[in-house]
Amino acid sequence: MAFNDILLQLGGVGRFQKIQVILLTLPLLLTFLHNTLQNFTAAIPTHHCRPPADTNLSEDGDLEAWLPRDGQGRPESCLLFTSPQRGPPFPNGTEINGTGATEPCPHGWIYDNSTFPSTIVTEWDLVCTRKTLLQLSQSIFMAGILVGSLMSGIMADRLGRLKVLTWSYLLLVVSGTCTAFALNFSAYCICRFLSGMAVSGASSSSMILSLEWLPIHARPSLGLLLGFVPSLGQLFLAGMAYTLPHWRHLQLLVSLPLFITFVYSRFFVESALWHSSLGNLDLTLKALQRVAQINGKQKEGAKLSVELLQMSLQKGQAQPSMLQMLRSPALRQLFFCIVPLWSILLFSLYGMVMSLQSFEINIYLAQVFFMIVDPPFYFLGFLATKSLGRKRTQTASLLLSGVFIVTCAMIPLDHIFLRITMAVIGKGCLIGSINCLFMYVGELYPTVMRQRGVNVTNCLANIGSILSPLVGMTSDLYPSLPLFIYGGVLVAACPITAPLPETRGLPLPNTLQDLERRWKEKSGQKQQEQQMVPLQPPEN
Repeated sequence: MAFNDILLQLGGVGRFQKIQVILLTLPLLLTFLHNTLQNFTAAIPTHHCRPPADTNLSEDGDLEAWLPRDGQGRPESCLLFTSPQRGPPFPNGTEINGTGATEPCPHGWIYDNSTFPSTIVTEWDLVCTRKTLLQLSQSIFMAGILVGSLMSGIMADRLGRLKVLTWSYLLLVVSGTCTAFALNFSAYCICRFLSGMAVSGASSSSMILSLEWLPIHARPSLGLLLGFVPSLGQLFLAGMAYTLPHWRHLQLLVSLPLFITFVYSRFFVESALWHSSLGNLDLTLKALQRVAQINGKQKEGAKLSVELLQMSLQKGQAQPSMLQMLRSPALRQLFFCIVPLWSILLFSLYGMVMSLQSFEINIYLAQVFFMIVDPPFYFLGFLATKSLGRKRTQTASLLLSGVFIVTCAMIPLDHIFLRITMAVIGKGCLIGSINCLFMYVGELYPTVMRQRGVNVTNCLANIGSILSPLVGMTSDLYPSLPLFIYGGVLVAACPITAPLPETRGLPLPNTLQDLERRWKEKSGQKQQEQQMVPLQPPEN
């Protein structure tokens, strides 16, 4: 009797699994909002230089006399005439009658507050020569996710999934609230770094704890749920940001409610698989019997014993060190496939979702368009993982997302509707690919190092999300260049999936030996297929 058989005997997807999975996934509505929150808290409103203090702005044409015009006749955002120019507007802020000298805004900026009354941009003047600080702050948040992935993975495999989950939510509440009260940009970046650490620990622990309590046939449904809930949260974010346009209020709204999750997370049941992987069969038995009681399977739970678990489950073994993991050929090959694949997906995803203002439509509408497409693609991905398997679904979604994003980059900038359509479809395929990989990775790593493996992989893969804002800055060279890069790397990543084994319908591996055995079986099948190819008779 394998662990999957025990779960089926205790009710399969019973009352316990439904309640715990729902309570684990609901907080993700708010947790993942921190990833894209800067689309609104750091939105850049229309702005121009503030004229000298003695300027009478009430007089007609007095303000325009100080503002140079760009090539399209719009006021320059970062230049001011050194003296008012009463003549006709002249583009690019060059000389007018020999007196049109300009200078960077010495008196600050005036912002259009009609859409965004308050953002970190307007509060700390993060425009013109300081606009790169916006990309820096987002990269700092992603660096926090990187560090959090590494730390939470190691701690979860040693201390348990539940402890890491509980303390991650407490850290997210505290750091998110402190972000809302940050007095300067430096304090804001420190708090965002801590929030990134907490988001990583909470999301990965929720996924692993849910995965390890579900039987095999229910795991694709979990992948669908884990993808759908954060996307639904992103839809809510547009309405929340529209209702609370002040960035500090919005920051509090997505942080404080998670304190409720911190309180009730202490009542979750720790993973029985994790207990058994450490050899703690008494704790494994206690967890399984509690689940049996909640599911109304007390008789089946009473039949379980430590002796039965010793016969049914792998005996606990010491958790492998990083050196032991690197010595495993199967794990090395898995690691060097998953890390670049995950990195490329995060690189392109955050490049797309964090550049909503570049499509030149209402940012709230763009947020809705980018997120409303997710549920259909999640459902299609769910059907594909069950019918085609994880591997084929992963490859196909990668290819399609890259093709649609590159197509968007090739469309002229004035065809806004066509560009946003291609971008939305490409993003839908991309989020479907990430959702598939999120579930795929959890099925590939063995139990003794699953959370550590997932978090180390996520840690290194977040290098892509850290670099993504820097690529967005290449739009100054050519407006569509970032899209070409985001889409091109996705197409180029398709061959990375070739060495990965299929996991559809297979039990979760518990030990490194299970993983090695699965990879050997895959290699043996490939060799057998090659031997079955008939040889062509020699030509006479």
